[in-house]
Amino acid sequence: MDLITTADIDKTVEFLRTRTSVQLEIGMILGSGLGAIADAVDADEKIATGDIPGWPVSTVHGHAGRVVVGRLEDRSVFVLQGRAHFYEGHPISQIGLPIRVMYRLGVRILIVTNAAGAVNPDFEPGDLMLISDHINLLGMTGNNPLRGPNLDEFGPRFPDMGKAYDPALGMLAKGVALEEDIPLRKGVYVCVSGPSYETTAELRFLRTIGVDAVGMSTAPEVTVARHCGMQVLGISGISNKANLDGETETTHEEVLEAGKIITPRLKTLICGVLRRI
Repeated sequence: MDLITTADIDKTVEFLRTRTSVQLEIGMILGSGLGAIADAVDADEKIATGDIPGWPVSTVHGHAGRVVVGRLEDRSVFVLQGRAHFYEGHPISQIGLPIRVMYRLGVRILIVTNAAGAVNPDFEPGDLMLISDHINLLGMTGNNPLRGPNLDEFGPRFPDMGKAYDPALGMLAKGVALEEDIPLRKGVYVCVSGPSYETTAELRFLRTIGVDAVGMSTAPEVTVARHCGMQVLGISGISNKANLDGETETTHEEVLEAGKIITPRLKTLICGVLRRI
């Protein structure tokens, strides 16, 4: 069993402290096709994740695999321009390492984004969805990033996930969306393991249990963030209509293309939230 220890985390933290002295406030994770938002950061440092000891490196097209440290809307930010996924072969505990590193570096608010398929038939590609809650099917079936000995210095053995996504941050996002005339859906996100897209029967099952959007990330990161006591804002960019009728085909190219529509809206929303925090 591959587990991350405090020593592993601190080794990564020590490396990053040799590259930047910025006192960080806010962490961001940018999902598939959404990495261009990092270009808005007044960057002090840009670091390839492959150069960071212990860091899980993404192999997926549309994930730049870079950390950007700097300022955005006069807030100090630590931005993951792309993420690693469980389906790439990384141990689930390693997926949570970046969150714990952010925490060690001072981050207490995490903004997490993803590209997701619309299970709710009312949602359309290009929509933004405020994540009200999630169903972590990956974690519920045994792949929880907190598995193994508890790291007491980060949080309790049995963290509460009742308010995984911070209501106050959600209200800020809704206020910005209203002010900027950005349509903002709200719903439940489900994390599945991937990399295969869901069958029609699986999508019907997900709709039955109350899912609005489906993706292959986010929930493990949010679980670790809540274990650390971070406040979390989650936004899904709806990249495609889920194949509920069995008549359409979902492709990664479609997801990346939708990112071009989603990114300007998401950038406006995130920048507005940062100004209001």
